[in-house]
Amino acid sequence: MINQADREPDRGAGKGIATDGSSALRCSIIRTQGNRQMMKLANAVLLAALLTATAHAQTNAGEQPSDPNLPFTITKVASLDLPWRIAFLPDGRMLVTEKVGRVQLVTPQGAKAELKGVPASWFQGQNGMLGVYLSPHYAKDHSVYLTYVAPGDYGGGLALGRGQLVLDDKQPRLDDFQVLWRQMPSGKGGQAGAAVAFSPDGKYLFLTVGDRQRFTPAQDADQPVGKILRLTLDGKPAPGNPWAGKVGARSIPLIDPPADTEAAKKAPVVSTYTFPGPNLTPSETWATGFRTPYGLAFGPDGRLWELEHGPRGGDELNLVKRGKNYGWPLVSYGMNYDGVPIPSPDTRPDLVKPVIYWVPVIAPGNIMFYKGSMFPQWNGSALISGLASEAIVRVTFDAKGGATPTNRWNVGKRVRDIEEAPDGSLWMVEDAKPGGLYRLTPR
Repeated sequence: MINQADREPDRGAGKGIATDGSSALRCSIIRTQGNRQMMKLANAVLLAALLTATAHAQTNAGEQPSDPNLPFTITKVASLDLPWRIAFLPDGRMLVTEKVGRVQLVTPQGAKAELKGVPASWFQGQNGMLGVYLSPHYAKDHSVYLTYVAPGDYGGGLALGRGQLVLDDKQPRLDDFQVLWRQMPSGKGGQAGAAVAFSPDGKYLFLTVGDRQRFTPAQDADQPVGKILRLTLDGKPAPGNPWAGKVGARSIPLIDPPADTEAAKKAPVVSTYTFPGPNLTPSETWATGFRTPYGLAFGPDGRLWELEHGPRGGDELNLVKRGKNYGWPLVSYGMNYDGVPIPSPDTRPDLVKPVIYWVPVIAPGNIMFYKGSMFPQWNGSALISGLASEAIVRVTFDAKGGATPTNRWNVGKRVRDIEEAPDGSLWMVEDAKPGGLYRLTPR
């Protein structure tokens, strides 16, 4: 580092300041000491920057070994067909979605009763009946939210709806079910997303919309695919969103799922959809650039975390912030399934990197934060369910938005979801047909 004073003439000369040899020597010594101090300061700043970068560096947890001993006992309680998500009622019973199109009311002993009043869903590949979530005001309104892929004229589209759960002497049912939000146009492709997280104040809901295997629309501000939306509890654009009040293009193109990220750039347009009214996508959007956002949850400190599948490598855990772009399909730590490369997130400092990524993948199903009494040592930790990895992963967090993969347990089943019951026990569902519902208790 060069001191600017060493590059300029002595501005004191000729202004009544002594310029004899002794004075010059003293000035030289002072400048040298000043240089050393500035060099020390510069080195300290550089070291602090490196330590900060290291503290927030991305962690590849793909090679994390499995813990040899399971800390819990796994007990099968019921059989289900391709179960997707669990939502616990206050009395310990649970609602469980089956991708084939059903929602089951299940007791802790495994007795099942199918809910009536459930909307039709498009069961194909990764599509079908997906998420189930209790209203943050369930004690008063008994409302239940469902996310599913609704059938359309061409393929299907993600939908968010709400009904009132009725549990009387008759068959359990959802009354007055209403669609609150729907992806348009309908089309082909999986990876619907369909995860919901309610804001800690109970006023808003966050909805993940996957890229539907179409890649490029995830970066199109006029299309909801590849986005996290922030809505009111009635499915309207929430006030305070980064692009609140803005509307998008009146017409948007629809493409079929292309082979890879490069082919997507030249994918032919199948049809053009014209909105009957304003295109509210920009005003609904909270963050953008997501691929397969299957997990979404608020941590105890109010931070919002998103979990998603990468392509061939590159599953991600992201800290979601208002108005940020998370890069898909511009960058990924994975590659296309056909081997076509994708630029690394390290090449795009303008895009947000994941806090943790997995190469090879774990194929995550969901993320939840534990706060119960049965596993008190895990309070504040997140538990992640793994499909291809057949694992449960525990992640711990610091106060600065950092996350550390702490444990990985191989359970020998494709775990689609893991949730906490009112008594603090853990429950998971196995992604299979037939699959299962399992209770996890401490050994």
